[in-house]
Amino acid sequence: MRKRILLTTSVFAILIALSTWIGCAASKGGSSLMEEEEQVVVITTDKGKIVIELYSDAAPVTVDNFKTLVKKKFYDWHTFHRRVDQPGLNIIQGGDPKGDGTGGPGYTIVDEHTNPNQVPHQRGTIAMAHTGEPNSAGSQFYICLKVQPHLDGQYTTFGQVIQGMEVVDLLRVGDEMKKVRLEAKSKYVIPEQESTKLH
Repeated sequence: MRKRILLTTSVFAILIALSTWIGCAASKGGSSLMEEEEQVVVITTDKGKIVIELYSDAAPVTVDNFKTLVKKKFYDWHTFHRRVDQPGLNIIQGGDPKGDGTGGPGYTIVDEHTNPNQVPHQRGTIAMAHTGEPNSAGSQFYICLKVQPHLDGQYTTFGQVIQGMEVVDLLRVGDEMKKVRLEAKSKYVIPEQESTKLH
């Protein structure tokens, strides 16, 4: 009888430990997913900060690549090497380590401009630049200064400026991205529930 009680107690203790471990693992996983959902990219320039929301559902490969480069600090001190302000094309472009429009990270990624979740080229939309050849994008991206529907379906859009568009308007060729980092979205955007309370 004593052995049976000891065995039952041992099994009970193991089950409690296992349940605690699974709970902690699930909690950590959930926390990690939440942090991932709340991240934004913040580009720091001499003219101010640009906060970019990324759209994984519109371009999962592109967003993953962009985040990877940001985490590696790839974009730090790169310049905006191209600005176009003319009828039909209004963009500011950067992300080239060479600074002349010919560089990249040493590899290319697939185009995702046919993804049904793609967002249109609005003012502040972020999209990948490419050479004109299929699947030739790497690290160079541009920000739309105006609405440009004629670019839809030709370039992969993957995010949107949610703060600092006035900074984007001030950018010129040669301006540097002093620091590009992933940060918590909550630092820049008030959650909807909290925003409602303020009114």
